[in-house]
Amino acid sequence: MPRWTQVLELDSDRQPISGDADSLVAAVRSGADLRIGTAFRHNEHIDPESDREELIREVMDFRVCYLVKDRWVAGIENMRMPVELPDGFGPRESMSFFLYNQDGHQAIARPFFDGRQPIASPGVSPTDEWVDMPRYHELEAFDAGTNAPSSHFIYDFEYFRYFVGADWREVLSHESDGSVTGGSVVDLADSVGRGAEVKVAIRGLCADLEETPGEVDHEVFVHLGACYYYTEEQRLMAAANPVVRTRPATPLGYGTESWDFGWLMPRTDGHVAGWMCDPYTLKFRRTASRYAIRWFVSE
Repeated sequence: MPRWTQVLELDSDRQPISGDADSLVAAVRSGADLRIGTAFRHNEHIDPESDREELIREVMDFRVCYLVKDRWVAGIENMRMPVELPDGFGPRESMSFFLYNQDGHQAIARPFFDGRQPIASPGVSPTDEWVDMPRYHELEAFDAGTNAPSSHFIYDFEYFRYFVGADWREVLSHESDGSVTGGSVVDLADSVGRGAEVKVAIRGLCADLEETPGEVDHEVFVHLGACYYYTEEQRLMAAANPVVRTRPATPLGYGTESWDFGWLMPRTDGHVAGWMCDPYTLKFRRTASRYAIRWFVSE
């Protein structure tokens, strides 16, 4: 089977033209990686004043995936900085936490790193008409003038193509207290020892961001980096890649004071330590909670 398989395609109106969302959901539920391909015209999306009509094809890597209510998939680009095509980067140092849903709804959150003082307080912001970009439809905007603006939007790309890399195997699942419900930590540790990549699906990771904590069932999938296995007590822990947390919903998006980002250290007894950053102040805080987790290894 190829490393990447297209399981869903939407047209510019976000209507399905091949594949189906159920296949996408099933793949992500089983640990698959997610990439999304789109296409746009340079003078429609990059520089509206240009006469350059060249088609640009883009494929994005969504290293953080959400499975909401066991039926809805969204992905977040957790390591992207603003790119200003075709020559370099955007005008302000920041992250570009683009978020794409399975139905083509999009969002972005942008914590700035350049140290400018905010000129407004968090809250709902007016939307922009984007008259020079008729394919861009801003639906909601939040926190303009702060250090962490975000918005929901739809850009009418030529197409949306959803690809999954399904070469992952679930080797361990456990409850928040560490009680094993499937697989074994020994199998996980043996796979890590043979050089396998590892990712986790953490259930309820963003419950504290909900208005009613725990109301919306969700899992957050994130890749792990360094893994450490204590051979006598048979316990494994790992340093995760950066994670972006946001209040779970369908479609998924951002909102005022309802998202953050940072780093996690999950452990096979359900303990998850966090080093989370407040995007409005860039101040870090340490967290510790317990979660049900599923562990996957690359094949």
